[in-house]
Amino acid sequence: MIELQPDKGIPRRLLFMMAAMAGLTVANLYYNQPLLELMRADIGMGEVEANMVTVVTQAGYAMGLCLIIPLGDLWSRRRIIVTCMVGAALMTAAIATATEAWVLWAASLVMGACSVVPQLFMPMAGQYSRPADKARNIGCVLSGLLCGILASRVVSGMVGQWLGWRTMFAVASVAMVASLAVILAMMPAMKPNFSGSWAQLMASVGRMVAGSGRIRVCSVRAALGFGSMLSVWSCMAFRLAAEPFCAGADAVGALGLCGVAGAMVAGGMGRLVGRFGVRRFSVAGAVVLMGAWAVAWGFDGTYAGLVVAIILIDIGLQCLQLSNQSACMIEVPDAANRANTIFMTTYFVGGAMGTMLSALGWNMAGWDGVCAVGALLAAASLVVTLCSRY
Repeated sequence: MIELQPDKGIPRRLLFMMAAMAGLTVANLYYNQPLLELMRADIGMGEVEANMVTVVTQAGYAMGLCLIIPLGDLWSRRRIIVTCMVGAALMTAAIATATEAWVLWAASLVMGACSVVPQLFMPMAGQYSRPADKARNIGCVLSGLLCGILASRVVSGMVGQWLGWRTMFAVASVAMVASLAVILAMMPAMKPNFSGSWAQLMASVGRMVAGSGRIRVCSVRAALGFGSMLSVWSCMAFRLAAEPFCAGADAVGALGLCGVAGAMVAGGMGRLVGRFGVRRFSVAGAVVLMGAWAVAWGFDGTYAGLVVAIILIDIGLQCLQLSNQSACMIEVPDAANRANTIFMTTYFVGGAMGTMLSALGWNMAGWDGVCAVGALLAAASLVVTLCSRY
């Protein structure tokens, strides 16, 4: 078994494997979204109980970000990844056989926590790649993650429609077992970056937040961009159900395919971050987001306007995420997992804030209110960049 060394490079086959495994693992978080009505009818839940499946899955992911990702600096990353894969395989199987709501919730919570594997891969790409390739390789793994998110909803909807929701989670369990076999065969050994107790490790995360202005700025402006992006999706179903579209969930899923633009951009963008700098990328991302919301507001009565807006929102967000996430991990290469914990936790909070504010905007002013919220969050990201030196 090979052992990776910091800044010495990652074999291409290993990089592509991490991108593929990132997509397969993160997909577990999103299989349930198109299947909630089928799950509700089968188990006999109310709508609120069914929606809790998505809530607890995301809560589990947040727990994993806070509690599992920092352990990548303390323990063997290979062992952590294998443990998460085993947990994800078991929990997807438990979901596939669940007959009670509480079993569904409990299994979804643990599955969400075990689906943080991609956030272990990205610090690996940042720490072990050659300095000139770090941002590009992080972008490669990010592309895999985005493709997994994109494909999961489409595949889940099709499988659920034709074969039932339980079949989808059974297939997901088999996919995790196959992924585990690949990880055991290909994942190299890596030395831990931290010696000490778990309490000392978590205390060091707090010191990192307090001591690194760059990490704080990069995390906050990317989180504001993520909140701006989620604003469009949190209310898209409401907008399409109204005049002049009068469309259903299938139209929302079809528009979700526009997200492939973000995945394609992330794959080729990494090599440009070093050339133009994180600050310029952050400005560009925020400006593109603001332009996207102008299109969403000005041409909201047409599918073409929504498609263009969604594509621009995805591109703008990837400018912000890739550049700032790689900057956080490069800032402290020996603590890349802890830096990623700070970034992703802040990112997650920004997304939750965008979802909440867009719901308020919809209730107050309809689609105009949603567009205002999205544009203001993008503008706030731009202000953070312009008012900082990072």
